[in-house]
Amino acid sequence: MKSKIVLSVLLLWTAVAVRGQHFDYDAIAPHPRLLLPSVDEAAVKAAAEQVPALAWIQSRLFAFCDATLSEPPVERIKTGRRLLDVSRLALKRIYYLAYAYRMSGDERYYAGAVREMEAVCTFEDWNPIHFLDVGEMVLGLAIGYDWLYDRLPGEMRARICRAIVEKGFAPTAIPKYGDKCYKRTNNWNQVCNAGLVYGALAIYEEFPEQCREIVEKCMESNPRAMTVYAPDGGYPEGYNYWGYGTGFEVMLIAALESALGHDGGLSASEGFLASARFMQFMTGPCGYSFNFSDAPPRAFVQVMFPWFARRTGDCSLLWNYLPGGEGPQTDFTDHRLLPTLLLYAAGVDWSSVREPARHTWFNRGKTPVYIYRSGWNSPDDLYLGVKGGSAATSHAHMDAGSFVFDALGERWAMDLGMQNYYSLESRGIDLWSKKPESKRWEVFRIGNSSHNTLTINGCHHQIRGFAPIVDTIGSHGSHGAVIDLTEVLGEGLRCAQRTVTVERDRYLFVCDRIETGDMPVRVEWTMCTPAQAVVTGRNRIELTQNGKRMTLVADAPGCRVRMRVLSNDPPNDWDAPNPGTVHVGFETEIPAGQRRELRVRLIPRNL
Repeated sequence: MKSKIVLSVLLLWTAVAVRGQHFDYDAIAPHPRLLLPSVDEAAVKAAAEQVPALAWIQSRLFAFCDATLSEPPVERIKTGRRLLDVSRLALKRIYYLAYAYRMSGDERYYAGAVREMEAVCTFEDWNPIHFLDVGEMVLGLAIGYDWLYDRLPGEMRARICRAIVEKGFAPTAIPKYGDKCYKRTNNWNQVCNAGLVYGALAIYEEFPEQCREIVEKCMESNPRAMTVYAPDGGYPEGYNYWGYGTGFEVMLIAALESALGHDGGLSASEGFLASARFMQFMTGPCGYSFNFSDAPPRAFVQVMFPWFARRTGDCSLLWNYLPGGEGPQTDFTDHRLLPTLLLYAAGVDWSSVREPARHTWFNRGKTPVYIYRSGWNSPDDLYLGVKGGSAATSHAHMDAGSFVFDALGERWAMDLGMQNYYSLESRGIDLWSKKPESKRWEVFRIGNSSHNTLTINGCHHQIRGFAPIVDTIGSHGSHGAVIDLTEVLGEGLRCAQRTVTVERDRYLFVCDRIETGDMPVRVEWTMCTPAQAVVTGRNRIELTQNGKRMTLVADAPGCRVRMRVLSNDPPNDWDAPNPGTVHVGFETEIPAGQRRELRVRLIPRNL
């Protein structure tokens, strides 16, 4: 109840603040008005010539465009209940081709963009039942319309306008379609609002009343999504969905500013700008992300970081950012919003980029997270990520209390990551029900048994239970956090607290303090790892990978521990395989009415 009251107050305050920021629609900028006015083209071209990494990125973009020219345009082919893959490909093709045309003047790219826009305009609809598909489709079509406006024939302009109004705007009035997005607080709100507002700003002169309504509806509803960054900048849905939701939020803000002169106060929302630092910490030194919830293990370049660096004036956000630089690198992918990176990277003084001063991150909110890294320059730096939170959060797993750990240039404690949604939905798994009896919790990668946390009596975590980070540690050579797992682990315990620390930049220490109730409990301590693992003693497991070694040592005074190395072979035929991984740890019993400490050290063998 308390959290709902706080959310209502935040929504009211933010909505009042945003409504106070009026737009002057009569002063809307001329075409091209979305992201890149004509006067800024020269600066973007110059940056791509003068900064080698930007030139390399642009060359990849042009290569994609060249390949697209020999391929047929997109077709309306659904995958399960989604048209999303098609919408994303259409957005990517139109955005890339329009960018390539503006940078080069090559008529082939103009013709290719027009061909893709003509194709999506002929679709019977853009699958409004899954409105993300509509949001991304409108975004792509709007950019193409705006950026190529002066070249488009009048008939083509009219066709695009009709498609945006009939297939984009009209479904927002239907409760089972787009109207749901306005009420959400997750990435759906951000993606759908961004796409619709792009459409409204692009075709404003043709349908001013409808377009104003779309923009104003965004300004009333989008603050709901912005509350999730409060108070510190953490993003509850994690690494993958920060890139999605926040990426489209930046697109929205940037379009409002370029077309109407300001963003209505959206970027000033509590925690929003700080979330870029959260994401910088979410990437580990050896190229893996802290991939709690639905996220892949590998880190990838976040397209919007140059925008955040320019907005905050903090270029340390771009440390080790560009491909080909010194230091540890994340994967570079040809993201569908990649041109945005080039637009905002053009305004960065790359010679001023410096190493971040901080080595710890802590955020509260729906998904509290603590991160420590010993340095910023070497893949051998130590890295610890710990999370609390709840399985009830959007896209969450039963991973409260989970941690990841990097040392010696390797990830030793890992998260298996997300499983492709369609692979489960096609087997009849309802992934989106959060009820206790939902099949969602039977998916191996989602339930608690595969995560680096505790399991009590073989049971699932309590879905509505919340695990706060109640303390952080940063003195006497210890860096870490304390998570209260009592609500999450269930009624059989009077208290359960987990402390996870890096000690003297030498080893990882995990201490679970557990107090039982009226019944004895069986505790399973689990850590997923890509290392080869062998039990070598009554309380010891040796881990090896890529010629490096780590020793896991368990100590549980008053308890007998049974060390375990277990396969990650999936228990159900709908589960994804997990080759090259195992989970290690131990099992023990704690009598009724007792307090015990379960202590684990993870020690690099070269110490």
